[in-house]
Amino acid sequence: MTSSDLPDSVRLALPVEAADIAALQMQVWAEEFADAPALLAELSEQEIAEAWHRAITRPPLAACRVLVAVSHGAVVGFATTMPSDDPDAAAGNDGLIAEFIIAPDTRGKGHGSRLLHACVDTLRADGFALATCWVRSTDDDLRAFLTDSGWAADGSHREIGLADGSVRLKQIRLHTDIAVD
Repeated sequence: MTSSDLPDSVRLALPVEAADIAALQMQVWAEEFADAPALLAELSEQEIAEAWHRAITRPPLAACRVLVAVSHGAVVGFATTMPSDDPDAAAGNDGLIAEFIIAPDTRGKGHGSRLLHACVDTLRADGFALATCWVRSTDDDLRAFLTDSGWAADGSHREIGLADGSVRLKQIRLHTDIAVD
């Protein structure tokens, strides 16, 4: 069986895929944050790959996971799941999808849906009853994808950015109930 014969799937990331994840993240961020180049100016793909390798091989908590969407043997998306670190989170109840990225040229082919379902299944298996995800306020595509999948804004918002205040990104929080009935 060759890599082109492999079915599309989602699974835990392998350490060897850290560089692929970093490359995909840099590609998508370059497009998404084109209006804020200072955010990316100090990032090195090598440093990001090393950070992903650590996240995969030595996560800070057992409930911190890196998932990849794979098509024909290649990483086409990734996401991270973990306990929510939001100040208003209910410890042990609220899980977070902290990163959710699909390669632009593979969107609309089911990878995002498979990855989102795997994230929810992973959070549920880790005992969480509520899943949350922060979305850039201008990311209409991701927000529409999540709301079409049953997520909703919960009224929370924040700004993140550089410490010097030169770049500020507004985000809104979406959530969905994932409790097992």
